Amino acid sequence: MNIVNNWNDYEIIDASCGEKLEKWGNIYLLRPDPQIIWDNGNLKEKYQNKIHAIYHRSNQGGGHWENLKNMPSSWCIRYKNLTFNIKQMGFKHTGLFPEQAYNWDFMIEKIKKSKRKIKVLNLFAYTGGATIACLSANASVTHVDSSKGMIDWCKENVKSNGYVNADIRYLVDDVVKFVKREIRRGNHYDAIIMDPPSYGRGNNGEIWNIEKDLNNLIELCSKLLSNKPLFFLINSYTTGLSAEVLKNLLTIHVEKKYLGNITCGEIGLPIKQNKLVLPCGIYGRWESNE
Repeated sequence: MNIVNNWNDYEIIDASCGEKLEKWGNIYLLRPDPQIIWDNGNLKEKYQNKIHAIYHRSNQGGGHWENLKNMPSSWCIRYKNLTFNIKQMGFKHTGLFPEQAYNWDFMIEKIKKSKRKIKVLNLFAYTGGATIACLSANASVTHVDSSKGMIDWCKENVKSNGYVNADIRYLVDDVVKFVKREIRRGNHYDAIIMDPPSYGRGNNGEIWNIEKDLNNLIELCSKLLSNKPLFFLINSYTTGLSAEVLKNLLTIHVEKKYLGNITCGEIGLPIKQNKLVLPCGIYGRWESNE
């Protein structure tokens, strides 16, 4: 387990009975998490004077926020020298996954050590956590997501970090269709990042199913790698998908073409109150020996 413990503006205070109490800057949020099956007391009762908002999940799907205190429409938190805009979203989200700091640190260090201009492709790029990390290391980034709202949010994050003249290209597009067009155009990238959902539907009705479609996408993306690629990173939150599966996919489609190393594993966040660790997803990455 790779534990992310370098945050100052974020922490999990406590976790019990399917819920976690998190501190985002000065805002305390109580959100559901299905992996928290242990009982460490009623968090609503234990922290009733601290909680700003609670996300209530509906039995019919989705849910809603209950604001117990005045809530800003958005606020910023920082990780090292990176700044991110946080908002209350539908289905419990805030626009950032703090455990991804583990991958941000890797990207930044790898790009900086390369001492050359790195061209990055970020697929299923969401609000741009990985994009901001790569821009901070002076890479150029092509940021692709099917949601215009997420693209706009990434633009806010880029602006908040002061990257006014950043070398970034934003694309609202279906990832698979975009990758196929890039192959036809003959474009190549030194680094590829992807955070594929378990299931998704594009703006034009395109269906994405990770178990059926991930192998094909990775094979396609391997054709976009430059002659001297730096890394290929896959992140996943799909329940039941092992990190070893991501390693196998990278072994088949990337390692057979390029010399380098493959690593995989789980990422977790520490829980302050009881010193437990909350598992938060898996990753697999190929990296060059550069």
